[in-house]
Amino acid sequence: MNGVEIRAVAHYVPPRVLTNDEISRWVDTSDEWITERTGISTRHISDGENTSDLAVKVAKQLLDAAKLSPTELDLILVATTTGDYNSPTVSCIVQEAIGATNVPALDVNAACTGFIYGFSTAQKFLQSGGNGYKTVMVIGAEVLTKYSDWTDRGTCILFGDGAGGVILSASEKNTYGEKLHARGDKAITVNHQEVENPFSNKKRSLGHIAVDGQEVFKFAVKSVAENIAELMAHMNMSLDEVDYIIPHQANKRIIDGIAKKLKIDLSKFYMNIERFGNTSAASIPIALSEMFKNGILKKGNKVILAGFGGGLTWGSILLEI
Repeated sequence: MNGVEIRAVAHYVPPRVLTNDEISRWVDTSDEWITERTGISTRHISDGENTSDLAVKVAKQLLDAAKLSPTELDLILVATTTGDYNSPTVSCIVQEAIGATNVPALDVNAACTGFIYGFSTAQKFLQSGGNGYKTVMVIGAEVLTKYSDWTDRGTCILFGDGAGGVILSASEKNTYGEKLHARGDKAITVNHQEVENPFSNKKRSLGHIAVDGQEVFKFAVKSVAENIAELMAHMNMSLDEVDYIIPHQANKRIIDGIAKKLKIDLSKFYMNIERFGNTSAASIPIALSEMFKNGILKKGNKVILAGFGGGLTWGSILLEI
């Protein structure tokens, strides 16, 4: 399968940092309890910035890093479940804000696997480069805290806000492979708040995130480990040939479980969940951006991006840097 070249990476998180100790002031929890069960110590939360605001900041960074004008983009993809509106999409708001006149824009909703699905979509457009798609921007952006139930200690401790992204071009040299999956299941839901409807007796949804923690834990460990093994078999490769695995940052115990199931050292997994919490579709691109900016990733490195989330959705991509 034709590969892709990463031309630029960037991320942005709101400056407001929320600690575990702060959360313990209004729900029955503690820093020790949260850290032990999730690996999270802090998370960034929006203080008035909406999802598109975060995405626009990343988009501008990406254009500067790639030394591109907005109109040189051929497509803008934004992965999110927390758009400002049902319509217009976040991608269209980004397109207007950066001045990408006439550039098509599309949102991708695959929950925490959204960046994986967006990256895969971008690769398909680039693969058909003869149709004019040569440069694609892919962003994962979320403001999950606007849907958090701040009275529920089981979920409000998990989520943070942020955005990250890449600009991609086609490459015939770089190795690329993927395996994506989905299974209809409501173990994770993000409900938009419903308006009063005089034609329905249904009670209004409060718009909170709901997570069946035990079910999601079992699903994530089993499905992601099997998915990575499936990808390696598909590529006729061994995990020994992979330099890093960049997983969705949902819970450190989930990542521990995946490493044990795959029988590989945890050091192969990049984690920043301690500082950012679960930022859904933004977590993988934020991690990828950090790794580039900290000089961890080198030319020729092979990495696996592995996502899992609501839908249920899951998938992994093998990418050569």
